[in-house]
Amino acid sequence: MSRSEYETAARAAIAADDMDAFFDTYLQAYQTKTDKYVWGAVSDMARVLPDEISERLARVCAAAAPAASEHIRHGIKYLQESIVPSKYKTAVLDAIAADDMGRLCAEIVRVHQIAESSHMASDYALWHALFAKVRELPTETVERLARACALAFPTASEREQHSLLLLASTIAPTLPILVEERRAVLETLSNHHGRLSLFAIDSSLALAELASGRILSPEVVAVYRRGACERYQDSRVAEVARQCPEPVVNVGEQWADRALELACSSPGWHDLLAFATTATMGRPNAKWEKTGRALLAKVDSFDEKVLSLLELVGRPRTLPLRHRLAEDPGLNDEYDPFNANAVRGLLWLLTYRPPQPTTARILGGLVETSLRKIKGLGPRNPIANAGVYALSQVSGEAALGELARLAATVTYKGTLKLINVALETIAHALGLTRTQIEEMAVPAYGLTSVGTAEFAFGAASATVTVDGTKAVLCWFTSKPVKSVPAAVKRDHAEELKELEAAAKDIGKMLTAQVERLDRQFLERRTWDYPSWREYYIDHPLVGTIARRLLWTVDGVTCGYADGALRDVADNPVGGDVVELWHPLGRSTEEILAWRDWLECKNIRQPFKQTHREVYLLTDAERHTGTYSNRFAAHILRQHQFHALAAVRGWRNKLLLDADTSVPPPTRELPQWGVRAEYWVEGDRDDIGDVDITESGSYLRLRTDQVRFYPIDAPLNLANSAFHGGFHGSAEPLPLSDVPELVLSEVLRDVDLFVGVASIGNDPTWYDGGPNGRFADYWTDYSFGDLNQTAQTRRDLLTRLLPRLDIGHQCTVEDRFLHVRGTKHSYRIHLGSGNVLIDPNNRYLCIVPSARTTEPDSFLPFDGDRMLSVILSKALLLANDTKITDPTILSQLP
Repeated sequence: MSRSEYETAARAAIAADDMDAFFDTYLQAYQTKTDKYVWGAVSDMARVLPDEISERLARVCAAAAPAASEHIRHGIKYLQESIVPSKYKTAVLDAIAADDMGRLCAEIVRVHQIAESSHMASDYALWHALFAKVRELPTETVERLARACALAFPTASEREQHSLLLLASTIAPTLPILVEERRAVLETLSNHHGRLSLFAIDSSLALAELASGRILSPEVVAVYRRGACERYQDSRVAEVARQCPEPVVNVGEQWADRALELACSSPGWHDLLAFATTATMGRPNAKWEKTGRALLAKVDSFDEKVLSLLELVGRPRTLPLRHRLAEDPGLNDEYDPFNANAVRGLLWLLTYRPPQPTTARILGGLVETSLRKIKGLGPRNPIANAGVYALSQVSGEAALGELARLAATVTYKGTLKLINVALETIAHALGLTRTQIEEMAVPAYGLTSVGTAEFAFGAASATVTVDGTKAVLCWFTSKPVKSVPAAVKRDHAEELKELEAAAKDIGKMLTAQVERLDRQFLERRTWDYPSWREYYIDHPLVGTIARRLLWTVDGVTCGYADGALRDVADNPVGGDVVELWHPLGRSTEEILAWRDWLECKNIRQPFKQTHREVYLLTDAERHTGTYSNRFAAHILRQHQFHALAAVRGWRNKLLLDADTSVPPPTRELPQWGVRAEYWVEGDRDDIGDVDITESGSYLRLRTDQVRFYPIDAPLNLANSAFHGGFHGSAEPLPLSDVPELVLSEVLRDVDLFVGVASIGNDPTWYDGGPNGRFADYWTDYSFGDLNQTAQTRRDLLTRLLPRLDIGHQCTVEDRFLHVRGTKHSYRIHLGSGNVLIDPNNRYLCIVPSARTTEPDSFLPFDGDRMLSVILSKALLLANDTKITDPTILSQLP
């Protein structure tokens, strides 16, 4: 039987006053598997039966229950609860019997108010049942009831007015009653997101407007569309969205507002944008592609216009949104989910067209913009995956270069997996390795020689020069000028835009290539000399990095200077096989000699190489045998650690305060057949209390052992919500069996995690954090023994100080940089950067700014921000009479 047949049979039983027949119909509906909601509709009919009939039905239920199965007894119990006598039901039925519409209106509103206040399922069920009863009244009676609602509206409270609007809109949606009042309520949604707001305003109001042939405002349509995109959507919200085909995309985002202008300009663009919103699947199928290609033929300048739209995706909203019941600071950073489908469709359509010079750059930028994290939510929108797909389908070196760059910078594992698959697929198709593809994919961005290029703009010109990991633009007319010449802005606007975009792209790619090369030490990579020169030393972009590193050619260590590869004695070097140089196994004399050579040539390395820390097996680790406690018992900020781990090639899951099994952070090294694990757990206090984010992830982690396993060994697992450690069947490798280079580089990673993410680095935690429970750890870390990175920093500062203007005021002793100011003497810890005032060890809180001041002196490598922080604090404290910051001055009597 269908739902309507069940409902017809139930009504017939009520009309015949046959409660046995009604009961049988209810049980059949309860047991049907074709419509799991039909029995609820039948039980709602029982809710509005007069009390005398309800009592007879209750007796039928009581007689049948003892012999029924457990499943049937559950259904009988629900029916019995539905027919409990209610004075509110009686009042409504009496008003219907008396044909008193004013009284009926008041009683129905009262039932709704009770349900809205109690939020109890039984009260809502009574409201829906009585509402259904009212809707069955004759048309003339319903119209009189709607007019009674209009008469009661002016003197009703705000909450009662909402009930009256709901009643009138549902029973008489097409009558011109309370129309302006209804539209006014709907318009209050116009700047809301949708999630919570649509719970407060019943969708019947919007459905009534649509049933009357009136359209909703674009802002209100957007709210319902966003609500319909929710995972757990309301069917009536979805119905409102379905009945609103216009506008083709939601208003309120910069790119969408521009797209609506296109839609109004021609039917072809309107139809194309409407079709783009249907891109709700993971990939376009053949039918979607066929329709898309046909629509593309009907629009002009598709590539130019769509690329200009995609550049605007993620820009600040033109219509800021808010939640009705809560503030959400990240709300306006999210993409509109309905519009996100349209963006996905436009990305797919773009793959059916030949690539333009800016296609790859815009797609790569869209991926990055979409992956920016929103606090408590994660990446802004999964549309990033569609951007990766589009890049994988676009031909040309530029798209391949963007994929290679993203592979080195993206940390969100879902998107990174897609990037890796795309690169592996391309490599396989070309018969190359993934590593070769990454090397070949790096574009020159217009650079004509290593690190430089010149561009003409009429009588003006510009040079691009690579400086570290950024590109510097300089302008010339008849002489150097500080800003872009007016003639260039006027006559060469598009070329200028492309040049400035290329300069930004150079910076992004340089950062990605530095990260890639810093991870090459464990790749066991060798190059034949001609390929290495092409993709590294002589490459216009990568050459700016490679020429600042040391290499070995046929076993001879060399660096690039004065136009050639040279050994430490400046003799030219050549050969056949090239490797990246690592200090492990090198003598102290060799390392120091190369440091002097680089300094003499004024070469600043892109990351630590000659100053790279080497981690050898300690006696304590020989004693423990299979694990290292060298970096145990630290407190790390989980989200900062998570980001660092991803950059360094580790796999890690954010730990949640939830009863679930999780693996430890791991780094797989297939070239060595080894997997490293760093055991961590969520931080809880002694009584089990925990600090978590809104999404349930721990704010802090406690660290434990570092272990190594065969790469194919089963993962260890731990419960994320409880202490108890990791457990698994695999046997760890003895540390003495781990290759020295693997041990050193993995422990260096872990040292980096602790050195950057430890709460001991935060100068504002001197009070011990929440309830002071981290006071001992903070003090021990902030002013305790130096780790290996800090020891390297100490050695470098000892060498650097004599060249600084403040060098005569500074000395390095043990764990501290001592600075003599005019007011006081200070000690800066070389690990944490925290400061003590002598002679009483009084703590001085100095919070470093995002941009630290570096000394006007040669630094041998990039990448050690703590070194910059320490030097910046030293410069400040050496001139303590010039300090103007009131927070610092209040601590310096």
